[in-house]
Formats: sequence, C-alpha cells, structure tokens
Amino acid sequence: MSRREVLAGGASVTGAIAAGSLLPASDARANEPNSSALPNPSTSGIDHIVVVCMENRSFDHLLGWLPGADGQQAGLSYRDAGGTAHPTHHLTTTQGCAWADPDHSYSGGRTEYNGGACDGWLLANDVFSIGYYQAGDLPFLGNAAPVWTVCDRFFASTMGPTFPNRLYLWGAQTDRTSNTFTFTSVPTIFDRLAAAGVSRRYYYSDVPFSALWGLKYLGVSKSLDTFFADAASGRLPAVSYVEPALFLEVADGLSNDYHPHGDIRNGEAFLNRIYHAVTTSPAWARTVLVFTFDEWGGFFDRVPPGTAPDTKPGVTDLRGFRIPTLVISPLAARGTVAHGVYDHTSILKMIEWRFGLAPLTPRDAAANNLADVLAFGAPNLDAPQWNVSSVFVLPCGVQGKAGSGKAGSGKAGAGEAGAGKAGAGKAASATQENSDWARLRDEAIKIGWPLRRPGG
Repeated sequence: MSRREVLAGGASVTGAIAAGSLLPASDARANEPNSSALPNPSTSGIDHIVVVCMENRSFDHLLGWLPGADGQQAGLSYRDAGGTAHPTHHLTTTQGCAWADPDHSYSGGRTEYNGGACDGWLLANDVFSIGYYQAGDLPFLGNAAPVWTVCDRFFASTMGPTFPNRLYLWGAQTDRTSNTFTFTSVPTIFDRLAAAGVSRRYYYSDVPFSALWGLKYLGVSKSLDTFFADAASGRLPAVSYVEPALFLEVADGLSNDYHPHGDIRNGEAFLNRIYHAVTTSPAWARTVLVFTFDEWGGFFDRVPPGTAPDTKPGVTDLRGFRIPTLVISPLAARGTVAHGVYDHTSILKMIEWRFGLAPLTPRDAAANNLADVLAFGAPNLDAPQWNVSSVFVLPCGVQGKAGSGKAGSGKAGAGEAGAGKAGAGKAASATQENSDWARLRDEAIKIGWPLRRPGG
C-alpha cells in the first residue's frame, strides 16, 4: 500500500473499517504506511516540528464522532462487576467532578483491555469512563479535526499512566510502569539533537517534565511565554516540545490539559492558543504541528492495541489504547483521516528522519514515521482560525462533588446531570496523580530549578 493510500480514501483500508475490522495494531499490516515514498528530508519543506502533548483522553471518547474515522460512541454497552450492562452516553458535564478519575494504571489498563476484548471499563471504573463528547462540545477539536489530518490508529506507547508514556515521547522507552518519582537517565531525542547541533527547546507552563532528568535539560527548558514570543518572531527552534499547565492538576478541576477533572473547554482553549501562535508565525510555511495525548486516561475505546518492539518485552511492549492525534501543517492533507498504526515514537521517527538522527531504541527504529501522513508538494498556507475562550471554573472540592466507592459497583453516585446511572469509582486516583506533579515540582525546586512555590 502506498503512503497516500493510508489516508482517508484508501479503498482497502476504508473497506476493512466498514466491514468492522478491529485488528490489534501488531496485526494490522494492511494499515501500515510505506515510508519509501517520502522525499529527501533536507528538501522536504520541514524546518520546524512542534509537538504538544495533552493528558488522558481516548479516541472514541473524544473523536469517535469524526466522519471517515474508525470511531463509535453511541450504541455500545459494557457490563459492570455485577453483570449489569450500561450504555455509552453523551457527557453533558465538561468536568465530571461527580465521578472518579478513570483508572489508567498499568494494572487498570489491563483490566480494561481484558485480553483484547476491550470491555473491562466498568470492572475498573464508574460510568464516567464510558461517556463521550461530540463535535459540538469541543470548540477547537470539533472544528479542527474535520479540517486537518487526524490519525485514528495512533496508540499510547505503553499500557500505563502518564510518566511512562511521556518517557516514550522523549526517549522511546520507559524505566518505570507507574508515575513513581525517581530521577531518570533515559537517553532522549534532545540528546540526539544536541549531538547533531540541531536547535531544540522544551516549553513548559508550570512544572517541567524535563526536571525528571534533574538539571540536564535546564538550559533548553523555557517558559510558555517564551514559546509564544519565539513563534511570533519566527525564531522557533527545529524541534519544540510544548506542554500545558500540568501542576494545575493539584487543584482538582482547574487544569487546562484535559486531565479529569479539568474542564475540557480550557484544554480546547489551550490547543487553540498554540494553534493560532503556530499558524500565524513567520515560520508557519515550514512547520509541522502535532497535537497528541499521553494516554487514554481510562476512557473507553473499542480498538485493541497490539505489541511493539521494546526494551522490556513482556513488560512494557503492549501499547495503550488509541489517543487523539492531529497533524497540522501547510504540507498536511486537509480533511483527512490517516489509518496507519502509530504511537509516540512515530513522532521521534519523524524527527530522526528529518534531521538525520539514529534511533534511540528498537521501538522508534521499528515505528512507522508520522511524516507518512503528510502530502508534501506545494504547501497550502491557509489555516482557518477560531475564537475559543477559556472559562472560569471552580475546583471540584469547592463544588462539593466527588466520586467515591468501589469500582464496578454500578451504584449511583452524587450526580452531574445527563450522565445516566453513575457508578462509583476510585476517588483516590486523581488525587494521587495530581500529587505526582506536585512532587516533581518540589524536587525540581530543591535541585535548583527557578520555579516559584505556590504562594511564593
């Protein structure tokens, strides 16, 4: 299959989807692109790659409505631990404070995966996990996804939570299966770029994930305000990693990274702000912008992930569930769905291809190159703009809403309207993950990162 045939309109791919084919990623050979058609990287028209990684949403949950994509939202049902079936439902809350943060741990993901049946959602969670959003709920993605290239076979790199997946985005491997706080020495794409003399920066909002490497990347870690200044002046580096306000998760309900229980409208506003900065930058003509998520966040998805080459076979080689991913560029095909199999290391593969870098591990060496979804040829500089504002919300604790009780019980919880029956979930999970970012920030301050303590 040619590179262009993996895009929407590739007859064999769309025919398989219409027939209901849901092959694991490791078996979906018909969906794999062919990088042999890529142009010479130095004359490809790409000088800047901007990568934005959000938090904790699955493809069916957030983009299952997208025409031409392998998505489904309404009409599904899943059984809880007592055997009661609950239908998937349209969420009318933009926060979900009444429910627990769905389980997206190493073990919880495997419960949801259930040997590939992908039906264990209510064995690990309450019914928040089988809720979904539609286009009209999403002021940015509801407009941008139909316009740009969306990948509907882009999987989290490993069946586990935030830190392991973000480590794959940086280094094509993980040295942990949980958000355990210990400093890491995993080699990263920033090391490869530095050795090759290629410009690079990591832009953070409040807590730098780069601090997980101690002070190693302090010099290339800059504030989000610096990103906007660099974009406006046309001084973006060759590779930019950009992140939302991860530390805001500490106040449950206030984050702008999509992590429950942050209001999704604030995640939408953040993406729109980055999009506007990049598409109006003097560097836009030679830029590829990737919006992706770290992992599925415990939200339902029908497509079983498969395994991939890994530094720890049998431990971290099982990919996580699908995550929303958009590719935005003057070289991107418009109004297109790409059906090739990708994960975070496909972004690394694109960076390595463009700048002549060696792979970091067997994972990125074997990954499909995300550049395969680009159309190349004459760039199309048109980029529609949308007005997406952030909203003022209260923390969940102030609202007096919190999920509680035993996962999979099917018991009604203190409710937000429009959700149907709300089962109770693991109330402590959101609190624990929120504290992980607080711990990283505290440790960064201790070793010399110039971060202000809250109230300081």
